[in-house]
Amino acid sequence: MTTRNTGLPVSAFRAAGIAAAAVFVAGLLVVSSPPADAEPVTAAQAAQPVTELLAGTQTADAAPAAADDLVGDITFSVPSGTFQGEVAVTLGSTISGAQIRYTTNGQPPTVQSSLYSGSALRFTRTTQLRAQAFVGQTPTGAPGTAMYAAQNVSTAHDLPVVLIDSYGAGRPDREYFDATTMIFEPTGGTTSLAATPTLSTRAGFRLRGNSSATFEKTPFRVEFWDNENDDADHPVLGMPADSDWVLRGPFPDKALIREAFVYDLGREMGLPAPRYRFAEFYLNTDAGPVGASDYMGVYMFMETIKNSKDRLDLKQLDEDDVTLPKIQGGYIWKFEWMAAEEPTLPCTGPAATCWNYLEVADPSPLQPQQRDWLRGHIQEFNDVLHSSNFADPTTGYRKYIDVDSFIDLMIVNELSREMDAYVRSSHFYKDRDSKIFAGPLWDFDLSFGVGGFFGNDQVSGWQHQQTRQPSPNDWFAQLLRDPAFVNQARSRWQTLRRGLLSDAALQSRINALATPLTNAAQRNFQRWPILTSPTVSFFRTPTSPTWQGQVQVMRDWMLRRAAWLDSTAGWGGSVTTPPPTTPPPAAGCTATYAVTSQWTGGFQGEVRVTAGTSAVSSWTVTWTFASGQAVTQAWNATVTSQGSAVTARNVAYNGTLAAGASTTFGFLASSTGTPSTPTLTCTAS
Repeated sequence: MTTRNTGLPVSAFRAAGIAAAAVFVAGLLVVSSPPADAEPVTAAQAAQPVTELLAGTQTADAAPAAADDLVGDITFSVPSGTFQGEVAVTLGSTISGAQIRYTTNGQPPTVQSSLYSGSALRFTRTTQLRAQAFVGQTPTGAPGTAMYAAQNVSTAHDLPVVLIDSYGAGRPDREYFDATTMIFEPTGGTTSLAATPTLSTRAGFRLRGNSSATFEKTPFRVEFWDNENDDADHPVLGMPADSDWVLRGPFPDKALIREAFVYDLGREMGLPAPRYRFAEFYLNTDAGPVGASDYMGVYMFMETIKNSKDRLDLKQLDEDDVTLPKIQGGYIWKFEWMAAEEPTLPCTGPAATCWNYLEVADPSPLQPQQRDWLRGHIQEFNDVLHSSNFADPTTGYRKYIDVDSFIDLMIVNELSREMDAYVRSSHFYKDRDSKIFAGPLWDFDLSFGVGGFFGNDQVSGWQHQQTRQPSPNDWFAQLLRDPAFVNQARSRWQTLRRGLLSDAALQSRINALATPLTNAAQRNFQRWPILTSPTVSFFRTPTSPTWQGQVQVMRDWMLRRAAWLDSTAGWGGSVTTPPPTTPPPAAGCTATYAVTSQWTGGFQGEVRVTAGTSAVSSWTVTWTFASGQAVTQAWNATVTSQGSAVTARNVAYNGTLAAGASTTFGFLASSTGTPSTPTLTCTAS
């Protein structure tokens, strides 16, 4: 928990199929890439029915009733929601013999607050009604809150509707404003602000973004709050419960689907990306009722990037995790050219080989020891990448990064030519026992021909060759010096073009995203009549006079871009098999087992792993315990058990062993008798 400048304690800010797109719920965040030689997905598979792709997915119907967790021990005669004209509310309490005190200014009730007399409270403007039971002068039981939003809108919508009302406090800048957030979902194909919200909660919202923060169609960060202003996790529109969300409105992207397209595509390729759902957004910041002028258009209600169970699920780094092995992860960082915020990591060495603008997004707060370890690890990778032996399959860059994820990110960046690809919102992560992975994906609105700076609206040419000074990093330029990396990227592209990235699959994906937006897009561009404007904010944009025409412009540009990437100037041509730097065949290892101490009910063991006649880059030891024995704790290895079968895998810092070299790991185990000595099997690569 941290305290915002508003004085409200809220959570710490953390950086943060095709058919599924038809209902605007993206799939799960994933943290592994499919192998480059995986079987391609056909266009027919990519376009399978929504019901097949979403089987078992949590639906919007699973959302809790509005404000259920906010009412506490107070009973409100009218649940949270919208009203027209006037709403009359009576209060009660589950606390026997209690009096009720209440506020309407957003503050928690105290013994000095208004005493509820028993008569109905009547409101004609948006109000946050907060109440507390008192026995004598002592607050008793859980406080309760209900929100009532005055509205005067008759529009029927076929997308979900999101309402934020700041109780007349105006629009926030970078500080969180107290607000009510209500979400309405279609019933029978339509919804409106007069419907019963599926979620109504206290929340804070603030401005977000860099260049997008200047848009009239403003993006916002939203945090759900409970009665104590702490994070409140709620499922939203079929997405897993969380407190941290973003409202992002496509603006220079007049097709409205560019970012959604990339998130869905990247996720199917194996890259992590946020879930989202399209909705229409009303923002009321004055003291009057919500009206037609408060309509903000089509937005994406989407997840933030953060390390949590249902998002990027890495090991959690606690503040006291400052030594090996825990200090190795998990971390999320990003490059933000000219916009990085603390904590940042400096690079040491010649300016020509150094990175810039590297911002750590998670953990927050970042401890000094964690900052030093991560900086050192990235520095080690960066130095190896610039060394003469950078392509060595054992000691070179492949030791540090998940190459498949880097290649998939490059393919997404090059196909879309997002203006800020590689240099802004360019995320990477590292788990405790893993290499560096590329992702999650973020910020792809200035893509597929929109933007106009740094040549990103051109169909031909490489986006990675854009120049920004000083450069955030030159990692991809260095990787492309290795013929094996180039060969692997070419092979992956050609495989994808036979499936997920075929012309037919690309067009099916566009159709699936666009079709459900047809009616909402008309309302969006009545609110924002920019279709024929050659520039929106700072950016060059297509000028087709209809939304359907804008979608076609995106489609045409994408197909021409894919065709250029198919050419010999791109990733066309023959693929070398095997790549020049294919890692050597698996090398052997041996393992020995010893009980180092024992006591009633348990013992401590140690295993020594020794490489054979060739160096190894990873190892795994397995054994089967006698009945009554089980590992309870381990160090210097990742140990898992299934019944009596035990598997121990190296961690990041002891997997690489020179020929004949050894390492050890230890464990504690329970035992119902005298520990036996199992037979070990060691495998290595």
